[in-house]
Amino acid sequence: MYAEERQQEILRRARTAGRVDVVRLAQELEVTTETIRRDLTVLERAGVLRRVHGGAIPVERLGFEPGLAARDEVMTAEKERIAKAALAELPDDGSVIIDAGTTTGRLVRIMPTDRELTVIVNSPPLATALATRPNLTVIMLGGRVRGRTLATVDDWALEPLARLHVDVAFMATNGCSVAAGLTTPDPAEAAIKRAMVKAAERSVLLADHTKFTSTYLATFATLDEIDVVITDTGLDPALAGQISAAGPEVIRA
Repeated sequence: MYAEERQQEILRRARTAGRVDVVRLAQELEVTTETIRRDLTVLERAGVLRRVHGGAIPVERLGFEPGLAARDEVMTAEKERIAKAALAELPDDGSVIIDAGTTTGRLVRIMPTDRELTVIVNSPPLATALATRPNLTVIMLGGRVRGRTLATVDDWALEPLARLHVDVAFMATNGCSVAAGLTTPDPAEAAIKRAMVKAAERSVLLADHTKFTSTYLATFATLDEIDVVITDTGLDPALAGQISAAGPEVIRA
């Protein structure tokens, strides 16, 4: 097992059980305790685990939301594949919403230059990346900028969304489950995401497989409100089947 695969397995176990133990992980994964401690350090630096005596706890158990930079360093290859698959969901022309997020940010980087599109975003970094593209008209939603995610929230972002109708919304999420739907820790950001889904003819969720092991405070959409879920091959096929049965098409890139 490669280091990245082992670290993702450790993260999966932590999110499932609520905690992992160094000695037990070393025994079950057949590596030394020193190797496990190095893995936990990598995962803590990525902002997804917090070290505690003898092991680690997933950050969501601490009520902590990792920052954008930390999340951008995790699951990078999977996010690249998801973004490339999402290109097939872009209209030939028309308008789209691109939600603030690290996977949606990768979609922004590879937006095609041969389509005339209006792109609505709620993220200053995404607006900056798109604004120089001559084939795109970029609309930046105003409001308070959350330092944790660099997403704009509150009424100045909500009010314009209530008057918009777009072809496709490309959504990000912190967590997703059949029971709770799409969830995020911050209610203000959940309100913006909810308005984005409502403003779109079709909604496409971009989420790597680790997002399907967690549930957060605020639900912003149920699965039957999402048309397509694009994830990676790390998502368990049985879980992918359950998600598909709840409504959306599931694409494992």
